[in-house]
Amino acid sequence: MWTVIYIAPTARLADMITNKLSEEGFLVKARSISLSKQQYEILVPSGEVEEVQEVLNSILHP
Repeated sequence: MWTVIYIAPTARLADMITNKLSEEGFLVKARSISLSKQQYEILVPSGEVEEVQEVLNSILHP
């Protein structure tokens, strides 16, 4: 099962996050959630949520 770990406000940020998480070896995908606001959910397998959140924090807050 996939779990949302972050909602990115732009496609550029969503791409950057998915690329960096993939480079770290995680399965990750992004999907658009709103046609009007262009927001993107970043999803990972539910078993990896805790590990991914640590890496995501380092990506967003270097």
